[in-house]
Amino acid sequence: MIRTSRRLADGREILYFDGEPTSRDAVDPRDLPPVATRSQLRFDALLGEWVTVASHRQTRTFLPPADQCPLCPSRDGRRTEVPESDYQVVVFENRFPSLATAVERDVPATAPGAPLAELRPGFGRCEVVCFTSEHDRVFADLGADRARLVVDVWAERSAELAALDGVEQVFCFENHGEEIGVTLSHPHGQIYAYPFVTARVEKVLDSVRRHRAAAGADLFAEVVAAEAAGPRVVAANEHWTAFVPAAARWPYEVQLFPLRKVPDLPALDGAERDAFVQVYLDVLARFARRFDTPMPYIASWNQAPVRHRDDWWLHLQLFSLRRAPGKLKYLAGSESGMGAFITDTNPEDIAEQLRNVVVE
Repeated sequence: MIRTSRRLADGREILYFDGEPTSRDAVDPRDLPPVATRSQLRFDALLGEWVTVASHRQTRTFLPPADQCPLCPSRDGRRTEVPESDYQVVVFENRFPSLATAVERDVPATAPGAPLAELRPGFGRCEVVCFTSEHDRVFADLGADRARLVVDVWAERSAELAALDGVEQVFCFENHGEEIGVTLSHPHGQIYAYPFVTARVEKVLDSVRRHRAAAGADLFAEVVAAEAAGPRVVAANEHWTAFVPAAARWPYEVQLFPLRKVPDLPALDGAERDAFVQVYLDVLARFARRFDTPMPYIASWNQAPVRHRDDWWLHLQLFSLRRAPGKLKYLAGSESGMGAFITDTNPEDIAEQLRNVVVE
């Protein structure tokens, strides 16, 4: 993998990743104002969680037509976020970031009238990852070589962002489909470098530690061993298993675990990265072909926090809110109000349905 670093007109970094030597000398001629980020972190004392307040994102680009896509390569008369006329995989700092390294640092100690709501600057970094220059492609159709390049990019960016002073967790993800809330239809994902450990990861770590204290065993290892031999496996090979979790929250949900315990993407070796691509493209194809139209989905990498690597087992969550043709699972009263999921599908049935999808 060959990495080339350049700068956009407003000073943001853009990184090109290629499988072979490629000249990347195009200059961004746009007249852009400096990125102004006024994000804040506010602490919810009752839940013990951080909330990011990023009101400047109200003005971000929203569902532009294909001929105005800001993630496509630039061409004569149409300048985009990517100055080059073509690319393989490209990463750049988000123009409308929730978190940024250059954020305003001078913030009050607490929110107005709320002495228990601690305030911090919205420090971090938000990057956009474009998987291909082709606007109408999807990840499921990238092919093994390009998908492997994306995996290598995720790993490279995870390692670099985790090394930033003040970053506590790196999160790579893809939102796919308008029903999920995607505002740009070009095939892309994002990477967030958080200055805190997210609520989900904190909760999982607490469960892992309680299980070790009570049973003297690794909770992750027990879950992976049981699921890899259980009735909910959808796809597997010598390095990875993909299964519908026993207590799946979403109508269609698959978790992908490496069979070797590693904390994050950079820790995967070459064979494990190749094997992941094989299983992941297989599962994505099943999601795409389960109904008459492809399912919207979120692909969410669960990596170790920067300071708690030994307890973690890398895994990917892939889930969709589509429960049937033309029907979505809405997070209504119980889910949104109480965080108590009520699922409309049976995990064993979903696993069988996905296994029965013809992908070739």
